[in-house]
Amino acid sequence: MSYLNQKIFAVMVGISSLFIMSQAKAVLVDDLKDGQHVLLMRHADAPGYGDPAGYIIGKCSTQRNLGEYGRKQAKVIGSWLNKQGIDKAQIFSSPWCRCLDTAELLNLGPVKIESSLGSFFDDMSLEKQQTKKLEQFIKSELGKQTKLPIILVTHHVNIQAYTGKVVGVGDMVLVKVNKEGGHLSQVIYPSPRP
Repeated sequence: MSYLNQKIFAVMVGISSLFIMSQAKAVLVDDLKDGQHVLLMRHADAPGYGDPAGYIIGKCSTQRNLGEYGRKQAKVIGSWLNKQGIDKAQIFSSPWCRCLDTAELLNLGPVKIESSLGSFFDDMSLEKQQTKKLEQFIKSELGKQTKLPIILVTHHVNIQAYTGKVVGVGDMVLVKVNKEGGHLSQVIYPSPRP
């Protein structure tokens, strides 16, 4: 291959890469505005496992919370979402402080607490009931047709129960839903790292 052909090939590969990247960016933001998708997100890094015995939902000092890395991670995720074309969203969070802090640090809009996003890690017998409530909530919110992306910050048990997928801290799952708010398919977006 001649030097000129190599240069032309390199330029074509570069242009193709930019086109593919811009298509991926457009797909996420467009999907989140079509009334059929939501973005579930596992809270950012919170050192430890579970919550301490006797924790209280409304009292952050009694819970497992975001560490310094988790706070940075949440901000980086918010910046990444902004670069994908999401500059404003409807953000709903589990009432647990690590989820609320993650949601607020995204810096994409006001955060509303949603009980159906709350963890059932301490009582796995609530899985089906909680997942049904989540489906009803998603159906209701998508039915409002606001065209604003919906971001749901929650816990790994909730995401696994709803999608069947296990995700890491800060990972996001773009979920296509049916008319009843149930899961149809998903695309996983790994958390960008600080």
